[in-house]
Amino acid sequence: MSVPVRDAATVMLVRDAVDEAGAPAVEVCMLRRNLEAEFVAGAYVFPGGSVDEADRSPGVEAWCRGRTDAEASAVLGVPSGGLGFWVAALRECFEEAGVLVAHPRGHPDGDALLDTSDPATAARFADYRDRVNARSLRLLDLCRAEDLELVVDDVHYVSHWITPALAPKRYDTRFFVTTAPTEQVALHDGGETIATIWVRPDDMLGRFRRGELELLPPTVVNLEALGRFDSTAAVRAWASTVTDVPTVLPVVTVAEGRFVVLHPGDVGYEEAAAGSLGATG
Repeated sequence: MSVPVRDAATVMLVRDAVDEAGAPAVEVCMLRRNLEAEFVAGAYVFPGGSVDEADRSPGVEAWCRGRTDAEASAVLGVPSGGLGFWVAALRECFEEAGVLVAHPRGHPDGDALLDTSDPATAARFADYRDRVNARSLRLLDLCRAEDLELVVDDVHYVSHWITPALAPKRYDTRFFVTTAPTEQVALHDGGETIATIWVRPDDMLGRFRRGELELLPPTVVNLEALGRFDSTAAVRAWASTVTDVPTVLPVVTVAEGRFVVLHPGDVGYEEAAAGSLGATG
């Protein structure tokens, strides 16, 4: 029986940093999944998860700055509901990492992001986070209560991966990137995620290649993309110009009696993909 493919969204939060020599660098927020999770237990990931129906609710545009559903759908190449991927990415970021990429309406600084550095504000938003995680509060209702807009116009779509067939769970995942708010603290939720790190992409890839931790193929590829830049301004400049986002569909095949996952560009991928399409078409 085929496994249904669920829509999902992931966001890479980046911030400015320096390397060991004091040179400019970029760090990305990564979370470690619970060791008892059913899916990719223990792996380090970016905040993200499934798109919920509430993320595509009719009133979603009123709480999203600078991007309509029609515009978002055109970017993703879907008939409608595209804005829900942006909302899902930011909701999951708030749920899993405690960071809400939103702008207070009416703030004198039009680019100011939500500031939770005040202890009372931090406590209030921690309660909101618990309620959103428990599904007793919708993210859009939080926005209404605090008069916030989700800053979707500064959240850029850069990658698209579909989980290969034969996986126990399958996702059609859109990857986004944005700058982390400077006056918020990222912190794992203690449930789905059990650790939070800010790390330079090349350092994370080095640890992965030394076998010190687990990363999924889409995470590796997206870390490689981020590793080319030494500032969030450079990341944003690149991401804002990305218009051609290919869909990456890995293929599972059998070689020498064991399962092998092939990605576009791997030797044998085209033949395996054609065989897979022929078997399922």
